Amino acid sequence: MTQARKELIDRTFESLKGAPRAIVHVYNSTSPVQREKVFGKSRDEIKQIAVQGATWVKQGAESQPDTQWRFQYSPESFSQTELDFAVEVCDAVNAVWQPTPENPSIINLPATVEAATPNVYADQIEWFCDHIQNRYSVIVSLHTHNDRGCGVAAAELAQMAGADRVEGTLLGNGERTGNMDIVTAAMNLYSQGVDPELDLSNMDRIISTVEACTQIATHPRHAYAGELVFAAFSGSHQDAIRKCMALQNDNDPWQVAYLPIDPRDLGRNYQEVIRINSQSGKGGVSWVLEQEHQIKMPRWMQIDFSSVVQDEAETSSAEVSSTKIWELFQSTYMNADAAPQIQSYELKRADGKDQIRIEIEPGNFINGEGRGAMDAFCNAIAQHWATEIAVVEYAEHTTGADAQAEAMAYVQLGVKGTRVCGAARSEDILDASLQAVMNALANESLGLSRAA
Repeated sequence: MTQARKELIDRTFESLKGAPRAIVHVYNSTSPVQREKVFGKSRDEIKQIAVQGATWVKQGAESQPDTQWRFQYSPESFSQTELDFAVEVCDAVNAVWQPTPENPSIINLPATVEAATPNVYADQIEWFCDHIQNRYSVIVSLHTHNDRGCGVAAAELAQMAGADRVEGTLLGNGERTGNMDIVTAAMNLYSQGVDPELDLSNMDRIISTVEACTQIATHPRHAYAGELVFAAFSGSHQDAIRKCMALQNDNDPWQVAYLPIDPRDLGRNYQEVIRINSQSGKGGVSWVLEQEHQIKMPRWMQIDFSSVVQDEAETSSAEVSSTKIWELFQSTYMNADAAPQIQSYELKRADGKDQIRIEIEPGNFINGEGRGAMDAFCNAIAQHWATEIAVVEYAEHTTGADAQAEAMAYVQLGVKGTRVCGAARSEDILDASLQAVMNALANESLGLSRAA
């Protein structure tokens, strides 16, 4: 890219010696404010600068015939130039270059300063395409800026208006508020099922490279690329995402609420989708535990645990990490430090009832009977602590599909007029169930901890 000055054009061609192919892009400003206040020249004088620059470019290419050349011209500040004059200058440049459909020139039409709404720029492009001579020998190119925050939108509308080519920068880095973001433009196509033919599958690497080169941080809300763009904090959003994901199969068209594309296509993972703060609900919390720890809390435990996490978020006034959520789950429901630990159990059936003998802590045995192992166990505990308990809710599942997968058990007990929840994990499902009861009973408010 070079200004229409002979010494710069000559230097440009020197730098391209030996290149198998190259685009040489020459430009000069054409808008009234540039003509009158910067250069103090008339329309004809400005057009002559463009023609002379095009001539020098053609001569430079003829002196290096081993390179396959393509010429590009920009009437800089096109969007603020009178349309008839912009066409007049570009026609004059093409008259020098003599492009053909087989070897077209590139006419690049920049919104050097974005000064109007995107539809106005698109209208300018359409008018230009309709009036430029020898249209099929010209590649009409776009170069939008982002002064009004509409660089991508202007380029998209101008493509619809007839342009053939778009120029942009990675993550929009450029002068002032930046150029059109080529990542956003490409991903907008991708989200509509159009392959942009750009590899954006490792977005984090793109971001780190751009940041290393520019020393400019990427905003966490930057479209498609930002750290938080696939993150849901709202409880209702999290619940919708979790439900959609449960029904989404790998070969199905992507249809997940609040996520326009599959984050995996950009090298992200689902653990980054759900972020927990004081706005979050039970769906988001359960998602994090399921993805990272294979914990599939039943709904009644989700409701109970969401208040625990929300209290933590409000106390810390910060996002609650997945590590902290796991710590809270363990301390709330698994109570390894406070709960008596089941060492062994023996279960048998006699006289139509299930009888259980359980070793709670080394050498400490309790016995009970009832209709089923859990009922027998609860009766044994009631006798031991002189406290009646009842199993209000119960759920279980395995944490994997193979034979080595552990079992998770969840219980909600009615004790002393209140309800408490517990959970446990074990290779044996009954052992997990019995320990979940003990963990629930270790709730400090009951006074039935290990010390008792």
